[in-house]
Amino acid sequence: MRYISTRGAAPELGFEDAMLAGLARDGGLYVPASWPRFSEAEIAALAGLPYEEVAFRVMWPFVGEAFSEAEFRDIIARAYAGFDHVARCPLSQIGPNDWLLELFHGPTLAFKDVAMQLIGQLFEASLKRSGKRITIVGATSGDTGSAAIEAFRGREGVDVFILFPDGRVSEVQRRQMTTPGDANVHALAIAGDFDDAQARVKDMFNDHAFRDAVGLAGVNSINWARVLAQAVYYFTAAVALGAPHRKVSFTVPTGNFGDVFAGYVAKRMGLPIDRLVIATNQNDILHRTLESGAYVKGRVEPSISPSMDIQVSSNFERLLFDLYDREGPAVTELMGELGTLGQFALSQGAVDRLRAEFDSARVSEEETRAAIRETLAGTGKVICPHTAVAVHAAKARRGDPAVPMVVLATAHAAKFPDAVEEACGVRPALPPFMADLLDRPERVTPVPNDLAAIEAIVAREKVA
Repeated sequence: MRYISTRGAAPELGFEDAMLAGLARDGGLYVPASWPRFSEAEIAALAGLPYEEVAFRVMWPFVGEAFSEAEFRDIIARAYAGFDHVARCPLSQIGPNDWLLELFHGPTLAFKDVAMQLIGQLFEASLKRSGKRITIVGATSGDTGSAAIEAFRGREGVDVFILFPDGRVSEVQRRQMTTPGDANVHALAIAGDFDDAQARVKDMFNDHAFRDAVGLAGVNSINWARVLAQAVYYFTAAVALGAPHRKVSFTVPTGNFGDVFAGYVAKRMGLPIDRLVIATNQNDILHRTLESGAYVKGRVEPSISPSMDIQVSSNFERLLFDLYDREGPAVTELMGELGTLGQFALSQGAVDRLRAEFDSARVSEEETRAAIRETLAGTGKVICPHTAVAVHAAKARRGDPAVPMVVLATAHAAKFPDAVEEACGVRPALPPFMADLLDRPERVTPVPNDLAAIEAIVAREKVA
């Protein structure tokens, strides 16, 4: 399997090099040169298999010669050994044909663990072979950062720098990033919002002299391996609910478009997905794009679902590449317009294709709180605000009641205790292994929204 840039001007790479590179040299994102396709028989054969076996079968066509079969199986086994549920990503029923896909059973209680624990193992295996040292930088709206730090803390050959928007993540999210004491991890609180943090990370990758000097690598959802790992749980959920013999729909709370794009990848691979519903909070650029055909950057509005407080959804570029028949120059032109004008308009053909694949809904703060209350009353389950956004959106875009609707439950409610308690009167407790989180000492570096200043900190603090 070869990987190409969405902007068409970077060299093709194999899986390992694309994974380590993160962002392509031309500023684009790596995608497979072609989509592997599973037959109905191959999908049906996934039924009843352990999560790790499904993960191997789904991801193996994308890996090529980067790892042997035995190496890759071992990497997968180590990645998910620390999850607290034997099914790894279990389904739970919340309605007659409505389900939650629980993605919060990893070490940081969020869906990012599903991909990040795997990436930690992949990077470590690769770096041990090469003897190289790399510097990982990432931006987070809350969950990616803690998952990355947990995946790479204490690992040899890796320094990790995570930028998060100061004052715009929950206290639990912040402390998950600032309390690890490992010398190779660094939490950087940027004066700005998530889009500022994400922009500075992309700027570092596009500063090729700096990128080469510190051995820069990325683990944001710009990294293809992240998206690939997330595609697996669409297969496990759909097969458990009857695929390929019937279609299944999914509703995904998303800001950066990576998690729902993983569903699109699964569909391209042959999984019979009926609808992919994009659930947004008031930072609704994706919903507005589906409605109007124009991608117009707005102002980030803080919300009780902070991991979705995003106005520039970086993974949308991967979808644009397919919407425009994989024409790199067309994507380059659109992303240039976004950079200079803060917006671009989709062609009518691209709009039609977009709407053929996705639905969307915008969910208000009060609707989010109501979904938390109603889910608790109807099922006894306490859900996080992001999951609540998706629960409300799923009802609004339900479609055929005979088609199972799966809501991606992206985080444990205890990561957002204040918002949950305000909504339903129940304060969710952290699990025992994290019970003392709020008492642990913090280690954090405030940084300005300035590329040179951030680069200087990374260069100074990384291990020589």
